[in-house]
Amino acid sequence: MFKVKKFVDLTWDLTENTPIYPGDPEPKIEVATTLENEGYNLSGVYVGTQTGTHVDAPYHFSNEGATIEQMELDFFFGEAVIIRVTDKKAKEEITMEDLKPYRDKITKGKIVLFNTNWYKKVGTEEFFDHPYVSAEVAHFLVNQGIRFICIDTINADNTGGTEFPVHDLFSEKRLMIGENMAYFDHIDFDNVVVAAFPMKIVGTDGSPVRAVAMEIE
Repeated sequence: MFKVKKFVDLTWDLTENTPIYPGDPEPKIEVATTLENEGYNLSGVYVGTQTGTHVDAPYHFSNEGATIEQMELDFFFGEAVIIRVTDKKAKEEITMEDLKPYRDKITKGKIVLFNTNWYKKVGTEEFFDHPYVSAEVAHFLVNQGIRFICIDTINADNTGGTEFPVHDLFSEKRLMIGENMAYFDHIDFDNVVVAAFPMKIVGTDGSPVRAVAMEIE
């Protein structure tokens, strides 16, 4: 049995202003009933499957791919390694050179977090000109047995581009991508365990998640 010493929330607040990929459904949260009128408070929530902090199932990029409820829960919980790439500039690739200091830690079954700090640019035009994972890095991680990668940008691939090599590869290999996460820079400890469980939305391409990093002793 393990003990959790510290929690770090890696999730955007879910509001009508939560950052979304251009063209995705805009979130809407409204009052459905009130304590004064109906005797209880209840809200109506409309979000896209990729709203806010979320995960992508293989179906997101393949009609033959597994949908989110078909993905085993062990994808979304496990030991993590944090790749610090906070010096990356707009539209800059994350390359194999960036992975060099972490090669020994990138082992089968680990969850990989790419810490760019780009989430801090939310509300600016530059937010969508984020760094992204190169195809070479994606192939290396798959070959190392990595099943789940997460990034603190709106997209693991280049937003505004016409090709999506990371999504295509992870879809083909039946693996998972987490995007639009935040606060990776708040993880100031080793022995990191991450949980990012999706809702069980049948037949869909992904789900919002509550992503959390934990310090384990």
